[in-house]
Amino acid sequence: MRIIHIDDHHEISAIFSDILALKNHDFESTTDGKVGMELVLKNNYELILLDLYMPRYTGFDFLAELKIKKPSEIRKVIIISSYQLDESQTLFLMKLGIDSVHRKPISVQRLLTHIITKPVH
Repeated sequence: MRIIHIDDHHEISAIFSDILALKNHDFESTTDGKVGMELVLKNNYELILLDLYMPRYTGFDFLAELKIKKPSEIRKVIIISSYQLDESQTLFLMKLGIDSVHRKPISVQRLLTHIITKPVH
């Protein structure tokens, strides 16, 4: 499975990369949301792991731009965030069609189980 992880914490991406590579997933990561957007627009990923709270260009900014530029990719997004979402943020994600939000720290095994069971269209 081809996966991109967009998170401003390089250490988290490195852990995901190591474990997902062991499971034979093709994994890319970036700590910059704008770079992540460029990669998603030019490449085909089966799954997008996205942090919501990044400096300058947030995961919310990423999702709003993705909805305009490549709306078919929204269904591939799994949110991984360390913060509790408020009601308006949760509603925003639901309206976009995001149905998978996980809190950090996340068990990589739990994430792998979710990846395996999440239908990719």
